[in-house]
Amino acid sequence: LTGAQDGSVRMFEWTRPQQLVCFRQAGNARVTRMYFNSQGNKCGVADGEGFLSIWQVNQTTSNPKPYLSWQCHSKTTSDFAFITSSSLVATSGQSNDNRNVCLWDTLVSSTNSLIHAFTCHDHGATVLQYAPKHQLLISGGRKGYICIFDIRQRQILFTFQAHESAVKALALDPSEDYFVTGSAE
Repeated sequence: LTGAQDGSVRMFEWTRPQQLVCFRQAGNARVTRMYFNSQGNKCGVADGEGFLSIWQVNQTTSNPKPYLSWQCHSKTTSDFAFITSSSLVATSGQSNDNRNVCLWDTLVSSTNSLIHAFTCHDHGATVLQYAPKHQLLISGGRKGYICIFDIRQRQILFTFQAHESAVKALALDPSEDYFVTGSAE
């Protein structure tokens, strides 16, 4: 799966030189993040206008429409994570009201899909990592702060400054004992 500054999203197969599917044409908002769900049957694309769109991967048409597309953040959606079996999605981004990390239910209508919004990260959340074993979300912000959220209790557990500049990357070890942050500095 490839995404570009011009907003295009294309899917390729290892053995074929040409694209299999074009999910989005050029001319859309820049792609900020893309993932497949753990089952590999859906892909999601976040963009610079605050939208998250999700497609079924096994499309037979060359230009399929997303089965779900909604504006998660008022300014930008910078990252997201599929939670559980892809029916729950967490997003990070920047919103006018500082609700910069959100939980969404994809099985209900878009008007009722927001489950919880965390007010955190002045100037926006840049990255997000899901720790399934502990049911935690870890987010990084533009000011170098890390927030750790308990999904079950829907509360912020910890906040600390890890860097002097924006957190650009988060990685979690497979046993979920440690996580690593990387910054713009």
